[in-house]
This record gives sequence, C-alpha cells and structure tokens, in this order.
Amino acid sequence: MEKKIFVEWEDRYSVAIPLIDDQHKHLIELTNGLYNACLAGTEAARVHFREAVHGTVDYVKFHFSAEEKILENIQFPGIAAHKNEHESFVIKVLADVRDFEAGKKFVPNIFVRYLRDWILAHIAVEDKKYADYILELKKQNRVV
Repeated sequence: MEKKIFVEWEDRYSVAIPLIDDQHKHLIELTNGLYNACLAGTEAARVHFREAVHGTVDYVKFHFSAEEKILENIQFPGIAAHKNEHESFVIKVLADVRDFEAGKKFVPNIFVRYLRDWILAHIAVEDKKYADYILELKKQNRVV
C-alpha cells in the first residue's frame, strides 16, 4: 500500500531553531505514520497503530522536554503557560491511549486528526511566541 501524506511541513511553521524544527518535522512524520496505520484497517494495522502511538507519545515527551529546557535557558516569560499546554496535551493523549488499550470506543482517525490539529496549532501559535521572543533577544544581542 502506498504511503499517504496526511500533513506536510511548511516553512511557516519554522521557529528558527534547527533542533526544534527538526523535532517538529519528526512529529509530522510520526503523525503521517499513524494516519497510514489507520488506513490499513486490518488486525496487523491495529498492532502497527499500537506500536506507532506508543512511539509517538514517547517522542512527544522527549520533544517537550527538549523544548522546555531551551525555554528555561532563555528565561522565556511564558514558560509556565507553555509547559501547561504540553502537560494538558500529554494527559489527553495518554487518556486516549489508555482507552485504546482497554478496548474502549476509540476512533484512530479522529485521534490522528486531533494530533495533527493540535501539533500544527501549537507550533503556529504557542511556539511562535518563543520564536518571536528569541528573535527579539537576538536583535538586542542578548542571545546568539
């Protein structure tokens, strides 16, 4: 089966920090992987989806941790709210994964759409806030 692209990286999502941009691109790749697992529709796909979702959750936690360390290092004034956004997302995703594992009503397609929409909105709105802050610091020669 040919892999379908559900979401694509666009330069407008860049936060001008190569490490974070690369991690965001990887999150998009993982989302595409989950989407393709949804399309397969067999028990094998369900197993693949289970593995993919756990890998995605692990990577999201890794990414959030890396991003928060950067925000701490630059003393980003909105760090508390940013961490809360991350925490709320992880709590929701983990609850969805628990439901999936427990066999409760779970629609993988809806989950993947939620993941895509949250990630893109978070990058475009919340992550842009610290990107703008870093740009301002650079203008003031306070960070390189």
